[in-house]
Amino acid sequence: MTLRVYNTLSQTKELFQPVRPGKVGMYLCGPTVYKSPHIGHMVGPVIFDAVKRYLQFKGYEVTWVVNITDVDDKLIDAAQKQNTSVSALAEQHTQEYRECLASLGVESIDHFPRATDHMPEIIELCQKLINDGHAYAATGNVWFDVTKDPDYGKLSHRRPDEQEAGTRETETGGKRNPADFALWKSAKPGEPAWDSPWGSGRPGWHIECSAMSMKILGPTFDIHGGGMDLMFPHHENELAQSESATGQPFAKYWMHNGLTRLNTKKISGSDAITAEGAKALAAVAAKRLIAEHGAEVLRYLLLSTHYRRPIEFSETALSDVRKALGTFHRLFDRVHRHADPAAPEKPEQQPDMDRVAAALLDSEHAPFAKAVLAGKMKFLEMMDDDFNTAGAIGALHELAGEINSFLERNDVDRSKQAELVAAAAAAVQTLRNLGNVLGLFLHKPAPVAAGAEQKLASQLMELLIRLRADARKNKNFALGDDIRKGLTEIGITLEDGADGTRWRKD
Repeated sequence: MTLRVYNTLSQTKELFQPVRPGKVGMYLCGPTVYKSPHIGHMVGPVIFDAVKRYLQFKGYEVTWVVNITDVDDKLIDAAQKQNTSVSALAEQHTQEYRECLASLGVESIDHFPRATDHMPEIIELCQKLINDGHAYAATGNVWFDVTKDPDYGKLSHRRPDEQEAGTRETETGGKRNPADFALWKSAKPGEPAWDSPWGSGRPGWHIECSAMSMKILGPTFDIHGGGMDLMFPHHENELAQSESATGQPFAKYWMHNGLTRLNTKKISGSDAITAEGAKALAAVAAKRLIAEHGAEVLRYLLLSTHYRRPIEFSETALSDVRKALGTFHRLFDRVHRHADPAAPEKPEQQPDMDRVAAALLDSEHAPFAKAVLAGKMKFLEMMDDDFNTAGAIGALHELAGEINSFLERNDVDRSKQAELVAAAAAAVQTLRNLGNVLGLFLHKPAPVAAGAEQKLASQLMELLIRLRADARKNKNFALGDDIRKGLTEIGITLEDGADGTRWRKD
C-alpha cells in the first residue's frame, strides 16, 4: 500500500510525494522555554519521531527540525519574576526539554534552531515582506497586512476578522487592521532587543518559525507538524507570511496532532492555555511522569491513539499500558529462555521471519509463517494509512497472540524442540523489529528495586508454588487447582514449564 497522509490544508488524505524524490524535510513547532516541560510538550515530538522512523524504514532520507522559542513575552515575564536573565532561564528549560525527549527515545531530531540565533534571517524576511507590500512599519513595529493576502485563512478555514491578538501580540503602534499580526515588536525598557531598520526590538512569534524553517529546509518543504491548537493563528500566520514572501507553497503537507486530556481537561502542546489548563499541566510535568511511570510506558501511551485524536491521560490509561507492554516483554523473555546460547546476543543480529520464511513455508508450520508475515503486512498497512500508530500497535498485539498460540499448540515450553524454538524466535524478532519502527522495545524495562515487601512477596510465592507441587505429587489435584485458582483471582498467573513453575503479576 502506498503511503497516504491527511493534509489539514486540503482536509483529505493525499498520496505522499515529497518535494524532492527520496528526501523529506519535516518541521515541528517546539516549545517556548519559559518553564519546565509538561507532557503536552512531549506529544508532538514522540509522534513525529515515529513518523520519521517510518519514513526512514521506507527508505527516505529525512531532515527533521524542531525549533526553540527563546525570546517571548512569557519568557521575559518569567525571568523577571525569578530574578534571572532570559537567556539563563531559556537555557535551563531547553536542557530539561532535550533531556525529557532523550528519555522518551526522541533522538532523531537533526536541528534545534533557536530564535535568538536567527535574527539576521528574521529581519531580512520582515524587510522583504515590507518591500513587497505585504507588511508595513509603524512606530518601531512591523505588521503583516492580512488584507494583502487573498488566501489568508485557507489552512484553518477561518476569516481574518477571527484573528485574535493574545499575549504574544502587540496592541499598540499603528496597527491598520484588527487581524494584522506582529512581525517585529519595538523594544520596551529592560527587555532583550536587537537592532533593526525599524529600531531596537525583537521578533514576533510567527516570523521566527518561518525564518528558521526556510533557512534549514528551503522555501518549500514536505511536512509541517504541530498541535491542533497551533493551527490558528500560529500556523495560519506562518503560511501567510512565508508564501507572501516567496511566492511558493510553504509546506506541502500540514499534519496536526490531537491534544492530551487530563480528567476531561485538554492539555495543550503549546503555551496558549487557560489558568485552569496551566494547573492541569503542572500536575503532569514530563520529568516526574518519566521517573514515576517509565519512558516506554509514556511513549506507548502517546502512540496508542491515532495522532489526530485526543489522548486520554489518566492513571487507568497508564495502568492499561503497563499491562499491554507486559504482554510483549513476557513473550520476549519466554522465547529468550529457549534460545540457542550460541545465537547472537543483540536482537538486531538475529534472523526474523523474512529470513526463515522460505524454509517454514515448506514445512508443517507454513500456516504460522504466513500468519506472521500477514501480521507484518497489517502493521505496514496501518502505518501507510496516515501513520496510524494505534492500528499498528493493534497489529503488534495480534502478532504477539499468534506467537503465544504457536508456543502453546506445540508445547514449546516443555519440548524445546530446536525447529519450533527457531520459528518462534524469528517471529519474535519480526515483532521486535516492527516495534522498533515506533521506537518501542528498544530497551528492556529497568528492573524494579527489590524492597522488603517485594522480597516477602517473592518468598510467599515460592512457598505456595512448593505447596502446590507437593499437592500434585501426592495426587491431591483439588488442592493444587485451588491454589492456582486462588492466585488467579488476585491477579497472579502460574506458568508451568520444563524448568519449573514461574509466576507473574498481571
